[in-house]
Amino acid sequence: MSEFEATSAASGRGLSAERASADAADLQSSLGELAGLVTGSLGLGELLGRVATFAARAIPGADGAGVTLLAPDQTDHRVEALAASDPFVAEIDEIQYVTLREGPCITAALERRTVRSGSLGGEKMWPRFGPRVGKMGIHSALSLPLLLPGHLVGAINVYARGKEVFDDHARELGELFASPAAVAVQNAKILDQALQLTTQLQTALSSRPIIDQAIGLLRGRNGGTAEEAFERLRRMSQAENTKLITVAQRIVDEAVRRARARHTGI
Repeated sequence: MSEFEATSAASGRGLSAERASADAADLQSSLGELAGLVTGSLGLGELLGRVATFAARAIPGADGAGVTLLAPDQTDHRVEALAASDPFVAEIDEIQYVTLREGPCITAALERRTVRSGSLGGEKMWPRFGPRVGKMGIHSALSLPLLLPGHLVGAINVYARGKEVFDDHARELGELFASPAAVAVQNAKILDQALQLTTQLQTALSSRPIIDQAIGLLRGRNGGTAEEAFERLRRMSQAENTKLITVAQRIVDEAVRRARARHTGI
């Protein structure tokens, strides 16, 4: 939707031309900044934080917003990452996801639809979450699922201190923002996973020579095949609850110390 279309639609619902134009401009600005995010130059947490900030700017009446990244194919929608535009949003989302496991974003994720409340203190959908957040002075919430075809990426949570802040106009603008935001968040997640895999592979490659040396030392002491020596190394790692590479490094270091002691006669 163009800025002109958004302004016209809002004006048709009785909003003033000035407010409609300002809201449409904020949305377009936020969408432009969202499109300009270069995921390769940002960590996942920083990018999610930027998206939260843009959402708070794009949705009229918002005092703060948060972005939640959810693990795929999880019936309980396990949280992978959280980011917030303001500290009070982070506090609310901690209550929602960790303390109570109840709230608008969880409902939006489970039902894959936009969820609103204009009076959290008396909200019957979330009888524990609503009153607790209402006592914090936060009374309105708008939760938008981040959806791709057949896939739930996460959700955007938007909060306001006033009551009945998020009307149909705010919901529509929020949904317009959520669609490209879902793409940006998913791309950032894929890149982050690729970078993690690269790091893991680099670690594995650098660890392999040490593990091979430890296997050779164990075979020299106890005989047997390389597979049997590796299994002994693995059991040592499990028994000590220590990483395999750490155990292997210790075996190599001990062998080096013994060799030096024999050489120096100490």
